[in-house]
Formats: sequence, C-alpha cells, structure tokens
Amino acid sequence: MTVLTFLTDPFAYEFMQRSLLVTVVASIVCALLSCWLVLIGWSLLGDAVSHAVLPGVVLSYVVGIPFAAGALVFGFGAVALIGAVRDTTRLKEDAVIGVVFTSLFALGIVLVSVTPSHIDLTHILFGNLLGVTDLDIGQVLVLGTLTAVVLVVKRRDLTLLAFDPVHAHAIGLSPRRLRALLLAALAVTVVVALQAVGVILVVAMVITPGATAFLLTDRISRMLVVAPVVAALCAVAGMYASYYLDASSAGMIVLAQGLAFGLAYAATWRSRSRRA
Repeated sequence: MTVLTFLTDPFAYEFMQRSLLVTVVASIVCALLSCWLVLIGWSLLGDAVSHAVLPGVVLSYVVGIPFAAGALVFGFGAVALIGAVRDTTRLKEDAVIGVVFTSLFALGIVLVSVTPSHIDLTHILFGNLLGVTDLDIGQVLVLGTLTAVVLVVKRRDLTLLAFDPVHAHAIGLSPRRLRALLLAALAVTVVVALQAVGVILVVAMVITPGATAFLLTDRISRMLVVAPVVAALCAVAGMYASYYLDASSAGMIVLAQGLAFGLAYAATWRSRSRRA
C-alpha cells in the first residue's frame, strides 16, 4: 500500500466523506467554545448540558421532529433550571449542576428504555457518525456556522468576561447577558456535536481542545487558533484510525483529543517545573 492509497482509500466512500465533514465542523465549533469554558471554569456545566439533552432527543423521536429541536429545548431548559435553583437556594453551583444533569440524564435513559423504536436509540448515547443523513449535515452546518460567527464576533467581550467581569460591567457591558450568550452557545454547540459523537462523549469535545490549548499558550488569541486546529487534526486522525482499526469513530476521535492533551502536557512539563 502506497502513502497515497493509505490517505485516499478511507474517503473513497461517500459515507466517510459525509462523516468527516460533520466531524470537522463539530470539532471546530466545540473547540472555539471550549476556550472560554476552560477560562471561566464552566467545564462541569458543559458536561451537564451534554447529558441533559438526552430526554429532548428521545421525545423528538417520539413526536417525529428533528432531534436537534428537542435537544435545544432541553439544553436551554437545563441551563435555565440550573440558574434558577442556584439563585434561589444556598446550594453552590456544582451541587446544583450535579442534581439537574443526573436527573435529566436518568429521565432520558428511562425514556429510551420504554420507547418502542425501529431504530437503535443507543446511537443517541454513543453517536452514529457513519450514518449521518442530509438533514443531520444541514443542521450541523447551519447551527455550527451561526455559533462560530457569534463567538468570533463577541470574542473580545467574552474574553473580558472570563478575566475581569467587574471591569466588563464598569465599561458598560452586561456580564449577565454575556453569560446568557455563552450558555446559549453551549446549548447549540452540544446539539452540533451530538450528531458526531453522541451524548456521552460530547463533553470531551467541549472541554479537551480548550484545555490542550491552555497548556500550550497563555494568550486567548492564540488559544482560539490552537484549539480549533488541534480539534480538526484529531477529527481527521480519529477517522483514519477508526477506518483502519475497524473501531468506533466517535471513540477514536475523542481518544485522539486525549492523546493530544497528553502530548501537550508532556511538552510543557519542563516550563511548568521551572515556574514551580
């Protein structure tokens, strides 16, 4: 087998081309958002929203509407519920997140178990990257492009929110509205990534690229370049690995992201030791 054959063989199939398109778009959007989630400390919130959309996806199947519609409703609902409980009780945010996301995820598991279906609803949990439809591709492209544009346009305001919300308020910005914008972007991004890797692994895509970029640079402008590039490369590497190893595509993509994080950790070990 030549190098050219090795590189071109997997994508001679249409389903692999479609999967690669969805994966790369989802990875780039998730990576952009992950930079601010890591800086603000909202990684656990990303985990919560990714699991909380499961009941919405199942109910969408039951009533016959696109999965993205139900996922968006439950994604926004979970964010609103977490905020409401946190603001009206003495509980800290991590405790509220733990209660809300596990309850909604459990509801989704119950709905999957009692819903008669001619399709395998476990694909919602682990993704069905190789079986994406034209509708899936359209949703990912539209939602992914809109989310990426909003994040890029508002990048300066979101960065100020991450580092100094008091200063942001002092110059006329509304930290509350910026947080709401970021949470809305999180809900939409989870729906985008859901098509690629499923509910359980989507949390890795909205955390790992940003964490990797954070290890490699201390400038947000560079993070916003490094994270999407690393995520896109991992998406391509994961697709190749899944084809030649006959393994799960979603699992290999997330595993590639984990490997990239490990390499970044090892590469920056010396500089961290000097600072310590």
